[in-house]
Amino acid sequence: MHDRPHKLSDTERLNRLRLIRSDNVGPRTFASLLRHFGDAASALERLPDLARRGGASGAGRICSEADAAAELAACQKFGIDLVAPGEAHYPSRLATIDDAPPLLGVRGALDVLTRPMIGIVGSRNASGAGLKFAGTLARELGDAGFAVISGLARGIDQAAHRATIASGTVAVLAGGHDRIYPPEHNDLLAALLDQGAAISEMPLGHVPRARDFPRRNRLISGASLGVVIVEAAHRSGSLITARMAAEQGREVFAVPGSPIDPRAAGTNDLIKQGATLVTEAADIINAVTPIMERPVMLGVREDDEPLDFATDASDRARIVGLLGPSPISLDDLIRMADMPPAIVRAVLLELELAGKLERHGGGLVSMI
Repeated sequence: MHDRPHKLSDTERLNRLRLIRSDNVGPRTFASLLRHFGDAASALERLPDLARRGGASGAGRICSEADAAAELAACQKFGIDLVAPGEAHYPSRLATIDDAPPLLGVRGALDVLTRPMIGIVGSRNASGAGLKFAGTLARELGDAGFAVISGLARGIDQAAHRATIASGTVAVLAGGHDRIYPPEHNDLLAALLDQGAAISEMPLGHVPRARDFPRRNRLISGASLGVVIVEAAHRSGSLITARMAAEQGREVFAVPGSPIDPRAAGTNDLIKQGATLVTEAADIINAVTPIMERPVMLGVREDDEPLDFATDASDRARIVGLLGPSPISLDDLIRMADMPPAIVRAVLLELELAGKLERHGGGLVSMI
């Protein structure tokens, strides 16, 4: 259960920013390093050695103290707070996911981030009926005390945001706070910040790329009690959000549509697969009310497991030999290697810091 919010020291915040901005350090790697070494400064000291053990040919870039201080100053000037899990205004449910951002840039009316959230996402090329329903649903959820969270995209996302400007909505950005996509939603973002908030894990100046949108989607689902898919064609990005929500243990809701409208094909499939059918806000409220009554718990996650860096060359070679370009589950790798999980996890961490390992959803890993 979460205790009262704590506050990082200025030094620890600076060092955590240096760590997450260093080469080959993602949210999972960050969490493992912090848990094993106790603080960001100690982890930073060990980065070169661990990357070398993983087979790095050269020293990876470690974010300098000056660069991190400059980013913190730029954030302050822009009205952005960089908050860590467990601090005030870091969404409590988001902190429970395996790859929670170590530092989240937040701005706006930040109290909205402490409210229960419902994600609403869907087609960028939405129908008029879909846009109208998304707005109605969002408005009713806002009136019931929920904060609607979405991705500021064209179509369903912007309809949900516009309907909840007065009640409070949260925009999750794929790029930095100063690189809004699509650019025509700059005015929408400015309007929603009066009663709502914007969040991003990306540094200022970061222009969103294709791979940043699925990363953004995990924040929408992770911060939410559940996610509503209003319209989604087959292979839609909204279906990625639905899959992530299911993997994170969140509720998945889908609005049914005409079987002859391709924009409803994905949502109708979700309903066939067990998503909760939604025709009104009460369907969502009734489903999430029991969840809201339970405390938010930080369960045991992969990153909570211990690491053992006392690995000899033969053990490392055996683990590396089992890896390849095809993803393999961590559990299968541990079983095939016939080694303690603490050693396997440590070798994977070294490989990742060397830029040789890629982590996929569902606990899968592969060599790059």
